[in-house]
Amino acid sequence: QRTIEAKLGQENIKNGLTALAVGLSLTLSFMFIYYRQLGVVANIALVSNLVSLLGLISLLPGAVLTLPGIAGFVLTVGMAVDTNVLIFERIKEEIKRGKSRLSAIYSGYDKAWSAIFDANITTLITGVILYAIGYGPVKGFALILCLGILTSMFTGVFMSKIITPLLFKSPTNTKEAS
Repeated sequence: QRTIEAKLGQENIKNGLTALAVGLSLTLSFMFIYYRQLGVVANIALVSNLVSLLGLISLLPGAVLTLPGIAGFVLTVGMAVDTNVLIFERIKEEIKRGKSRLSAIYSGYDKAWSAIFDANITTLITGVILYAIGYGPVKGFALILCLGILTSMFTGVFMSKIITPLLFKSPTNTKEAS
């Protein structure tokens, strides 16, 4: 047995939040640099995902952001980025096949859907099982993970599917979009 003071727990929370902030900023930077305009869409979706997730957590009575909850946030960021990477790589493949950008965008979202759905559903099932049989911190992690997957699916697929064609239909991108 070991006794941990409140100060040590608070320090771990602070370090967890710092790790989340550093990881998020590196992820946002990478997505912008590597995917350019599509990276902007991914970053909007990712930030919207985290804001939505925080909003959902604040609505739950008695929900407290603990160290396992922060780990759930970090995993949610990874899952959200994975969603965007699957979509964007599929869009690149469609462009290489000779499709116009807008056609490749629509086709990329449609063709990436099954892989995204499978990955997220299997993780969601695992999260539900963790929540059902876990106690304390494990339950908190599972709850954040499950909510994060749901918000990630919404922002990463549906919200970005609306934003992406709008970005490529703008007057400054008319040459690129066709």
